[in-house]
Amino acid sequence: MNKLSKIIVVLFSSLFLSFAANSVEVKFGHVGKPGSLFSASVDHFAKLANKRLGNKGKVTVFGSSQLGKDKQGMQKLKLGTVNMWLPSSVMASIHDEFGVFDMPFIIKDRKHMAKVEKNVLPGMFKNLEDKTGYKVIAVWENGFRHITNNTRPINTPGDLKGIKLRTPKSKWRVKMFQSYGANPTPMSFSEVFTALKTGTMDGQENPYAQIASAKFQEVQKYLSITGHVYTPAYVTVHKDHWSKLPADVQDILEKAAQDTQKFVYKEAAKLEKSLLKVIKDAGVQVNEADKGAFIAASKGIYDQFGSEVPTGGALVKKVSALAK
Repeated sequence: MNKLSKIIVVLFSSLFLSFAANSVEVKFGHVGKPGSLFSASVDHFAKLANKRLGNKGKVTVFGSSQLGKDKQGMQKLKLGTVNMWLPSSVMASIHDEFGVFDMPFIIKDRKHMAKVEKNVLPGMFKNLEDKTGYKVIAVWENGFRHITNNTRPINTPGDLKGIKLRTPKSKWRVKMFQSYGANPTPMSFSEVFTALKTGTMDGQENPYAQIASAKFQEVQKYLSITGHVYTPAYVTVHKDHWSKLPADVQDILEKAAQDTQKFVYKEAAKLEKSLLKVIKDAGVQVNEADKGAFIAASKGIYDQFGSEVPTGGALVKKVSALAK
């Protein structure tokens, strides 16, 4: 190798090392399986963010609980071994105020949710960050939840009596189904299919996108359309590690996450129609539940939330008022 060649090699090596030193790898984890709304949402965000980041960095996606279940993922976020996570129901176990989204039928539709995001969530996010260090940079969606099981169709709360029902790790979801007479058990999403197949659990509750992508229709006989809870999803980071990213990278990621919301809502509405057909075509018996009966049976959980969470009553009033 002549002297000029050596100089060129050294220059290119220096440029590569400089790029490597300044390029940021952003690990984004979630529990959604391929075909789920979570998977579509995070993949869309990563494509958008990576295009805008250019040589500044790269978002790498780890779905299907590859980096752990929600509880583990949030811990890794705190430790800094994961940069972004997409929690939903589990947020209520991290900060009690988020249990407001476990109040049955409190969110009427996405227009209502948009008002809640604008007028209520900023205060909740500040309290979350001040107390836990977790910072939400955008709001996406998990969706409206419905009940599946292998025992009977669920028309009224009384039909849930004795049914072993898997719930997310949200104490308010557990309390809600206990008040309806079910036997709820918190369980990580990645364990649910096996629990349903083996009979450890009789049923579960999730949006269509989670039900279909996890193939619960293969191990469940009944789907009861309740829409009992709407669950937002939160694009979450931890302030201690987020603040260490270059400011321009933070701005790109935050803007891309917020810009992804429009895609998420459009995709969610589309999946609500197409995936219900997938579930029906698998032979699952579908019924419309008596929502009025469920609403009438829900007063106790609202009262409990209002008495146990210092800001609970005020949050319920704020959220409910925005539905009008």
